[in-house]
Amino acid sequence: MGDTMQRRDLLLGGAMTGASLIASRAFAQKAGKVIPWSDQPPPVPAAAAAIKALSPWEALDSWITPNGQFFSIAHYDVPSIDDKAWRLDVSGLVRKPITLTLDQLKGMPRQEVVSTIECSGSNGLPFFISAIGNAKWAGISLASLLRSAEVKNSATEVVFFGADAGEETVRQGTPLEFKFMSNFARSMSIEDAMAPVNILCYEMNGAPLPPANGYPVRLIAPGWYGVANVKWLTRIELRNTRYEGRFMGRDYVTIREEQRGDKAIMTETLVGRMLLKSAPARLMLNDGRYRIDGMAWGGPIQTVEVKIDDGPWTKATLDDNNSDFAWRLWSLDWSPSPGEHTITSRAIDTAGNVQPAPNDTAMANKKTYWESNGQITRHVRIT
Repeated sequence: MGDTMQRRDLLLGGAMTGASLIASRAFAQKAGKVIPWSDQPPPVPAAAAAIKALSPWEALDSWITPNGQFFSIAHYDVPSIDDKAWRLDVSGLVRKPITLTLDQLKGMPRQEVVSTIECSGSNGLPFFISAIGNAKWAGISLASLLRSAEVKNSATEVVFFGADAGEETVRQGTPLEFKFMSNFARSMSIEDAMAPVNILCYEMNGAPLPPANGYPVRLIAPGWYGVANVKWLTRIELRNTRYEGRFMGRDYVTIREEQRGDKAIMTETLVGRMLLKSAPARLMLNDGRYRIDGMAWGGPIQTVEVKIDDGPWTKATLDDNNSDFAWRLWSLDWSPSPGEHTITSRAIDTAGNVQPAPNDTAMANKKTYWESNGQITRHVRIT
């Protein structure tokens, strides 16, 4: 069964590559002059210097995002790793602990997936509106590696540890305050970890992972927000208890206000899988004709609709790619009048879910900036 699964995944990767070529050609045909948005975001502030390669939407002009344009975020340091000395340990509740060198990992059956990664904070802050990219990732099957380690029946959680580390402070400003060094880590259930699309990735768009994007090996969990795709991976640990590190229990937690009878209460949920979303990417002018281009992601996309100013929702044209994990390109021809205009998009998935409006309860009652998947409106001036 394992060989059959590997062959299927390899064929899936090949089919996705073909779809990417079709989509890229379609996007490239929309040549012309880019009309800049009039609501350009402010620069990334010095306090957010850990955010790198945050390309404006207008620069995300192909289905596959080039490595140099792919955003990156480091929660601690960006570790400098010697690939000859690097090791990956699989330990904990397994019958056969595993330690792999990079060469050994690369010698295992190769698997590819095209997957979009978005930071869960994207669109949650004024300067942070395009933390997203789509790439072809290559590595080995996570599920196959876990099966090789013979996970014990008592294991319920898989924890992924990166080489990046920093100092954490607990109960700051109290007599119980203490500091300790901690590695970045995230976890998921055994069931989620065994998804056949998850890979331990060493290659991005046909090249070794860039240092900022997790070299030499990172987790790629298609369909999950970027924080779950642990970079600079060094250890995988199987546990029978919930992992509650900073980036699971204290940070990357969405807080919403809900009304329960006559009381307003706060609910806290962990950031996990990507939510349904779309964005107008750019406005093109070619031979006197205007075309709005954009992307949609966060699930199998059925339709994208676009609203100009206060007009009706109009169905956009989607590309032929129907991957569950890669964004879909969309476009809409437009004949504008001179002046200021707004362009809003919303995605609808195959289950009928609609990307929420900003005044939707899920958006309006959210107190943290994570998971900001509300409809995006861009402003443009036509002369």
